[in-house]
Amino acid sequence: MVRHPLKTVTLLALLVAALAPSIAFGSEGGAHADPVGAVVLYLAVILAAAKLGGDLAVRVGQPAVLGELVAGVVLGNLGAFGVSALEPIKTDASIDMLSRLGVLVLLFEVGLESTVAQMIKVGVTSFIVATLGVVAPFGLGWLFGAWLLPEAGPYVHAFLGATLTATSVGITARVLQDLKESQSPEARVILGAAVIDDVLGLVILAVVTGIIGAADRGGAMSYGAIAIILGKALVFLVGSLVIGAKVSRRLFPIASRLRARGVLLALGLAFCFLLSWLAGVIGLAPIVGAFAAGLVLEDLHFRDFVTRGESTLEHLIQPISAFLVPVFFVLMGMRTDLRAFAQPGVPLLALGLTFAAIVGKQVCSFGVGKGVDRLTVGIGMVPRGEVGLIFANIGQSLTVGGKPVISGSVFSAVVAMVIVTTMVTPPALKWSLARRASKLPKAPSPDAH
Repeated sequence: MVRHPLKTVTLLALLVAALAPSIAFGSEGGAHADPVGAVVLYLAVILAAAKLGGDLAVRVGQPAVLGELVAGVVLGNLGAFGVSALEPIKTDASIDMLSRLGVLVLLFEVGLESTVAQMIKVGVTSFIVATLGVVAPFGLGWLFGAWLLPEAGPYVHAFLGATLTATSVGITARVLQDLKESQSPEARVILGAAVIDDVLGLVILAVVTGIIGAADRGGAMSYGAIAIILGKALVFLVGSLVIGAKVSRRLFPIASRLRARGVLLALGLAFCFLLSWLAGVIGLAPIVGAFAAGLVLEDLHFRDFVTRGESTLEHLIQPISAFLVPVFFVLMGMRTDLRAFAQPGVPLLALGLTFAAIVGKQVCSFGVGKGVDRLTVGIGMVPRGEVGLIFANIGQSLTVGGKPVISGSVFSAVVAMVIVTTMVTPPALKWSLARRASKLPKAPSPDAH
């Protein structure tokens, strides 16, 4: 067992030293080499690095996801020190596909942790906080993009704004849980707003992605096109939630009669992938469908499975998530070229995006009513985590005029923003909650008369 952070770093270094020659040999291939050989070797490196990095992050008080990302950044930049054996991982098609599946599973899992009813119950305050927390970062991201990348064009500026919109509900929830503040008024507002925030962010992503896709096909950015794309996104989300809820309510009890093992998990994933495919068919990002699928499926639908002793879908999906999701984070880290920060303007862009990300979320605190600490809510909405990376990764796959919307240097700046916003939140939130507690009136002593 690792007993000290330094030992974790040492283990990571030993892992790279031990496997680098094997990866170099495996990447050369051969006429009769089994193609799965290189893939499983790459997965061995990725999963081991993810867990070692996650362990180190947790030991220094940071979310595990940050450690996975940083581990990827370290592995991906060893080429600058003459270690190029890991470079094939960055462009391997099989690893890329597994990372894309990991994103779908991640959004499906986040959706499973929330329900439509919970979103309705969070109240007007959370909705106002979420709306302000989307509009302000989007506007600031666009403005900083236009200022620092004037030659990039409005599509790039819009996508930069979109990457700043959503809050990482998973990171925020984990921090509040660790601090034993999950039931505080601030926590209820933050978590409720973060869920709505994600939905609004996904709608914005769908709109921006659709506009960019139309532009790449030679179309023009018009208000009519925006209205159509926005309509598609809203119709899909509402339709999938309403129709999906009715279908799943009937489908899962029928499926519970099947005698085969793993029916609940297989059917749940099939539902997730089907909605992801439908989202792609109508021009939306597949992650919109995966998130909607998670929202639709509630514990009530699995009652017959649970009654006979099976686990819930949320529990069953965890091993698959533990396998696929780290592949995404490590690969995103590996694709972050630290040498890009030597290029003129990239450090300034990273600083500008980080500023916009933090300040933009503070604006949402103006939607908080009496009895709730505004600063705590604003800080709790700061981390971007996996959501910002997902958006940026989609931007790398979109093109306008043959050029990717998010270039390698811009992607590196976005990753820097994600790392900073994820790192500052736990200590800042802990400080703000302690500050709030110090202002509350102390309970009278039991001995007081």
